[in-house]
Amino acid sequence: MEAVESSNAGQDLPQLVSAVNIAWAQKNVDQVKENLRHFISTVDDPMTSFLDLLDLYSSNKGKGNSLAIIIASEFQKWISDHPECQQTGLRLKKLQARVFPVVTEGNLLDILISIYKLEEADRGFLLGNVTHLHQMGKYKEAAILSIKLNLQPDLDLEQMCTPLLLLDRFNLLEAYVSGYPELQSQLLQMLDRWSDSSFNPRKLSKEYRGIPPIKPDKLNLKTLSKLAFRLLETYNLDPALCSNMINQRHLGTLKYLMYKRFVEKTMTQENWADHVQNTVDGNLWLQEQCIALLCRYSDLQTAGFWALKFGMPKEILPQTVADILQDLHIQEKLSESEKSTEDSQARRNLFYQLPIPRSKVHFLQSCTDLSGCRDTVLKDGQIVGLDMEWRPSFGGLGKPNVSLIQLAVKEEVFLLDLLQGSLLQSSDPTGSSELVTFIKDLFSSNEIKKLGYGMVGDFQSLDATDARFRGLELRNVVDLCEVHKQIQRNRNRPRVASGPVDVLEDTSGEDGIRQPERGLSLLVKDVLGKPLDKQEQLSNWDKRPLREDQIIYAAADAYCLLDVFEILCRTPDKFGLKPNFYELSKSKASPNKPAERSPGQKESVLKNKRLKTSPPKVIAHETAPHTKPLCPREFSVICDNMLQGLGRYLRCLGIDVLMLENDDDHKKAAEIARRDGRVILTCGMPYQTLRSQIGEGRCFPVDCSEKAKDQAIKVLKHFNIMVTIADVFSRCQVCNCNKYLHISKDRMMQLMKIRDYLEEVREKQDPPHASKPESLFCSENFQWMEEMGISPESLLLTSGAQIQLDAVPPGLLNKVLLFFCCSQCGKIFWEGSHFGRVVSQFKEVLQDNGECIYQSASSGL
Repeated sequence: MEAVESSNAGQDLPQLVSAVNIAWAQKNVDQVKENLRHFISTVDDPMTSFLDLLDLYSSNKGKGNSLAIIIASEFQKWISDHPECQQTGLRLKKLQARVFPVVTEGNLLDILISIYKLEEADRGFLLGNVTHLHQMGKYKEAAILSIKLNLQPDLDLEQMCTPLLLLDRFNLLEAYVSGYPELQSQLLQMLDRWSDSSFNPRKLSKEYRGIPPIKPDKLNLKTLSKLAFRLLETYNLDPALCSNMINQRHLGTLKYLMYKRFVEKTMTQENWADHVQNTVDGNLWLQEQCIALLCRYSDLQTAGFWALKFGMPKEILPQTVADILQDLHIQEKLSESEKSTEDSQARRNLFYQLPIPRSKVHFLQSCTDLSGCRDTVLKDGQIVGLDMEWRPSFGGLGKPNVSLIQLAVKEEVFLLDLLQGSLLQSSDPTGSSELVTFIKDLFSSNEIKKLGYGMVGDFQSLDATDARFRGLELRNVVDLCEVHKQIQRNRNRPRVASGPVDVLEDTSGEDGIRQPERGLSLLVKDVLGKPLDKQEQLSNWDKRPLREDQIIYAAADAYCLLDVFEILCRTPDKFGLKPNFYELSKSKASPNKPAERSPGQKESVLKNKRLKTSPPKVIAHETAPHTKPLCPREFSVICDNMLQGLGRYLRCLGIDVLMLENDDDHKKAAEIARRDGRVILTCGMPYQTLRSQIGEGRCFPVDCSEKAKDQAIKVLKHFNIMVTIADVFSRCQVCNCNKYLHISKDRMMQLMKIRDYLEEVREKQDPPHASKPESLFCSENFQWMEEMGISPESLLLTSGAQIQLDAVPPGLLNKVLLFFCCSQCGKIFWEGSHFGRVVSQFKEVLQDNGECIYQSASSGL
């Protein structure tokens, strides 16, 4: 195809467009470029003609490698080769004014900024364009343009960032404040204000044009905290900027500590008290929360003791706790009770014990001490058990720093203190240290076998502790976590907590339920017969000097790896392993290639272990599945707060479902189950506690590693629940109510008109006796609304809830003939594609006239 030739720009442009379109349709990009180059070289005003051309390709603006991008790129190359064609002064300003209507985002914007020197344009002019985009509801485009032109300091941060938050544009939000510390601090303070319980994002969204209705829980504390803490870490900001969120996170830590101490009873009094003291740390609000939690989890005497310990004034204490303080001897009595310990010999008989004398456990803090350890460990043919300890983070910021490295060889254990002493001090001009060199030599040696369990977390924490540990070369490393998985797979049976529940005497003098073993403790029990005692696992490993119990625990944690490995090598067939089983797990321990994390990995690596860790797979059936089929209306459950996804699916299928809130205690599930006759659905450690508190077969353990849909199917099959199409969405997904008001399209329109009128009256503050439009408040409308239990004066239901008309998109009224309004909460539903998707997802258990539906059940519905 020949290039277009003409000297007149007005005549050239239509011909060029025709030629370019033909070449583009033929995928002849080279011909497109040739036509463009010839056109640019022949017109009198290339910069104006270029904008004329872009106007004709508006449908392609800003979409990657589109035709508009090719046109812009060719023009940019040409203008850089012909700088004499660049416009200046008033003429350039006129061209700059034409740019923004053409494009406001994408790669094309970058090219136009460069060609028309927009970064040099009048700042007031640029800010005016950003403000215009913002007012038009183009919030993303306004933010992108301000970022490209570095206009953020001159714009109102809250006005620009609020719609980005409401629209979930978190990445764009971070880019907006990048490079501006003052804006970063302002954004963090704004997020902290929003985290207050009184904040209403739905009300705020109405102030911004084009923002769809926002659900009340959309920007909840969890979402806002996640974003705020990411900003804190990314930009190294002062945590005091979000003090409310920090307090809420510390409150979560306190609740976790209360659960570990008084419900699970797996934390010693000394460890628990140390963590509580460090968490509260002089914060009066947290002290008040701690006392309230102690009243709930423990007793008034313990709460009174801690009130004295905190030095809290009686005026702010609960009256019951303040009355306790009248006993002047309470502190002395409680101190004596805290000193009481359980029968240590009886406890030792239950757990694996370090089989070497205490004198063979060496605590090293100096380079001088390290030399003997190095000579012993770095022997060819040596087998070394390795573990690391760090202070639990309880979901805190950043990665934890390793406090202690344990190295176990036959008949000896070395504990390397990374916090005190000189082990990490540089020993040569390169900045290395003897400890770093020693660790690198150990892991790179092919002649020394290194044993660990879940070592990925150890390597990540070691990297965070000191950059000199990064890039370790791993040779002959065996992760026994991978071996443990082989053993469990080869047994071909689920790990269940069956038989009688073990009971241990707790330091409080009350019986505590012993939790099922997990991780390394479970492997030690499976191989050696007794589990590890993990009471010291959540110790404060940063506190010096370490207690004797901590030292013994740390040594046993590493030494048990040697004993386990020895038995496995001696009798691999007993555990379903091949003689070379350890060769198969070597490739799994690379710090640069994270492996699947085991249930037994340390709490601080996984962060918020109680929420995010996958527990051991528990697939236990106390009774056989029900033989008598049940319909969803005959079955009711209470879901633990970790199973809200499962609860929503079951509610979709018409089952009566209650769900615990995130801050509810697990024992509340037992109270509700006993009161209402519900089945408890739970997972992990709470299962053992809850099943002992209710009737046989009324507590079902769910596998948290599975998707919510698969969990729901297992529950339906286990309890023989026969779900039909009529049951799908027969309950409100918000409040669990099973009664709907059926509202036709015409009546829905009338309700919306009444809504608009009532809002107008409120805004004008008209008196109640003001005249009302007869078309809306006629007797006919009054009659059907009163029959349905709707107040015409306020649109309130008999339950007191407001009908949620704002959630219905205006354009939907012409498409939907019938609406369903929940009689309890006022939520409005209508039949759409979601119904078909749910039917399709559960077709294997969905019943139709007694037969399962296996074909596409959504068609025709």
